[in-house]
Amino acid sequence: MSAQQRFARAVEGSIQEYLDARERALTEISPDAGPLLAQVREMVAGGKRVRSAFVLWGWHAVTAARSDAGHTAGTERDPQWSDVVQVATAIELFHAAALVHDDIIDASDTRRGRPAMHRALESRHRDGEWVGDAASWGTSAAILVGDLLLNWADDRMLEACRGTAHGEAVHDAYRRMREEVTFGQYLDVLEEAAWIRQEPADLLDRAHTVAVYKSAKYSVEAPLTLGALLAGADREQLDALAGYGLPVGVAFQMRDDLLGVFGDPEITGKPAGDDLREGKRTVLIEIARQRLAPGIRTMLDELLGDRELDDRQIAILQDAIQRSEAPERLESLIDRAVGEALEALHGGTLSRSAVLELERLADTVAKRDR
Repeated sequence: MSAQQRFARAVEGSIQEYLDARERALTEISPDAGPLLAQVREMVAGGKRVRSAFVLWGWHAVTAARSDAGHTAGTERDPQWSDVVQVATAIELFHAAALVHDDIIDASDTRRGRPAMHRALESRHRDGEWVGDAASWGTSAAILVGDLLLNWADDRMLEACRGTAHGEAVHDAYRRMREEVTFGQYLDVLEEAAWIRQEPADLLDRAHTVAVYKSAKYSVEAPLTLGALLAGADREQLDALAGYGLPVGVAFQMRDDLLGVFGDPEITGKPAGDDLREGKRTVLIEIARQRLAPGIRTMLDELLGDRELDDRQIAILQDAIQRSEAPERLESLIDRAVGEALEALHGGTLSRSAVLELERLADTVAKRDR
């Protein structure tokens, strides 16, 4: 079993152990905690654990690079191991909260091939034959589940930072991450509604800003930074990891944009063309708009964001985007971003094993199919 697999298993165990404790505490208030926690457990189980991996290798890159590091540095026997696991646990719980809220905002029915949290809770209402509107109750309950997950993420991060030499710096970085990704999400929904009143020449830059702050920094750069800060990284090391993390995060989001339009539902766990129904004004869409003939661009603008798009209309939009050669342009941007990231890795004193793993992860997240 690889170091990353062992770490993922440790994080998984930490999440379940923490949820056990929360269930015991909440059950003292009401037995209704049991069914709710069951829904949460199903939702947080599995996933790619990409952010956990970057926490691990940000920490390992620094702690194992020290000239005085012993043979336990960066391993389960390192005294700081449990703190790193708690940081990753916090990130995974925060990510779960973001997904719950994101699915409500996007009115998504599925997540990872299963009902989204608000849909699962809606089904509980309907199956229980409760009073009131099932969909409205499911949304209200899911908002509260997301808030609970945010609270639990903060609790785990405080636990990880308490009593550690660099805990204040780690918590400051976590606070910035929370603020940036939340504002990035706001910019995303703003762009869906307000794009029509923006200067056409600015739309691509605005889409790129959303990609950076909604996803790129939070998916890669922030987890790397949190792990590195916990290990006491110097400025040179932080700059090297940030120089890697931001472009890899951008590549991660650009791949997500492609999957949101062309992904295989059997693999992604979401309906084909979901981003088209949701009206996402992504970098992919803006590149396509710049290259489409005026009439086809008008069609794209009129159909994008229509929740009732049928399979035929989705296919028409996919064909238009494909013919614009925007996917090929985006693939080139992904390749360029990965190249920039790999070059930046060599700007600081980082452990060789972490550099090798980060090179592999860059390729993995940029070329994934889900």
